[in-house]
Amino acid sequence: MRVGIMTDTYKPHVSGVTNFIDLNKRFLEALGHDVFVFTFGDEEYIDDEPNIIRSPGMPLSSTGFYLNIRYTNQARKLLQSMDIIHVQHPFISGGLAVLYCRPRGIPIVFTNHTRYDLYMQAYMPHLPDGIGETFLRPYMTNYCHTVDLVVAPSPGLKQVLQNLGVSVPIKVIPNGVDIALFEKGVTPIERASLGFDDTNLILLYSGRLGPEKNLPFLLRSFSGAVQAYDHLRFVVIGDGPERDNLEDRVRLMGIQDKVAFTGMIPYKMMPQYLKMADIFVTASVTEVHPLSVIEAMAAGLPVLGITSPGIGDTVEDGQNGFLAPDVDLAAFTAKMIRLAVDHELRGVMKKNAHQTALSYAIENTAQVMLQEYERLVEEAVNRDPGKHLSIPEWLQKLISYE
Repeated sequence: MRVGIMTDTYKPHVSGVTNFIDLNKRFLEALGHDVFVFTFGDEEYIDDEPNIIRSPGMPLSSTGFYLNIRYTNQARKLLQSMDIIHVQHPFISGGLAVLYCRPRGIPIVFTNHTRYDLYMQAYMPHLPDGIGETFLRPYMTNYCHTVDLVVAPSPGLKQVLQNLGVSVPIKVIPNGVDIALFEKGVTPIERASLGFDDTNLILLYSGRLGPEKNLPFLLRSFSGAVQAYDHLRFVVIGDGPERDNLEDRVRLMGIQDKVAFTGMIPYKMMPQYLKMADIFVTASVTEVHPLSVIEAMAAGLPVLGITSPGIGDTVEDGQNGFLAPDVDLAAFTAKMIRLAVDHELRGVMKKNAHQTALSYAIENTAQVMLQEYERLVEEAVNRDPGKHLSIPEWLQKLISYE
């Protein structure tokens, strides 16, 4: 089978979506399928894997995304030779998938990875309340009606889409993780390399350092917790537009000797960092199916997070971690301290966290997706050839069709 994955951004940009694509691509290729990633970006970039098809685009600041409204002729022709298309972003790539592939009857799968409403609030805070949803509601409703399968990585995200008015069937298929990478046989990095030692209890966050991740909240909570439990330390893995601001906050709080910012690290080293830590923490409410949380659980870390779609679908309060109500700093900090001081509870949660992670093994989740691919390809062969020839008028107005 020839599978085309369409994404607005790919390597060298690091994100959960990038990791999802990379892992699923390798799994499908190991089964003998041909997988092509169609994206935008620097055509001079040298990929370390086959079949990455880049069309030029205008970089959007430091987001890792590139803007264009068409692929090169060569990329478009290759795209139209696929058996199935899997879209990872609904706007640019999603629109091009419908424009280029719908007239040829190529089935299109769309996975919604992101709380776009919350991202708009984070990156365009000056927009009046409700503007983001006013745009998203008609767009997502219309777009989801143009594809053959809509996938949500978690039940919570399925509900979010339904609340936006998406009425087509939505299948929940979790994003998978290579569990084996995070299990036994991993040598933790030396704590001393971060300025910490074995007497410390290490909290760890990994992800983009952006406004949507609610990291100032996390730092305020840690600052309060470390006053009650002086041996607590915090490792922040990742980079992004908020890093300088976050480091300034740490200095102003006077906790710079208790917080280590590593910057970006090679993904292959993530298991070593997780195995070094004791607790994984996140205050983000924009996650729909947080791979970083599942990876932490695979490494045996209890998770502290905020009740929200995605996190709430993965973390079971009191079992494999703790959940605090949204923006309740006191409750979040209290649970952070509880995890820090209750060694026995952490031990139980570590085992439960690992058990939870097993259900997200890539071998299981990718197989479910592959079955959907095969079903849609078979249906396309038997489909009335005129059924998918029209391009929706609303989409033609958004992107010029060649």
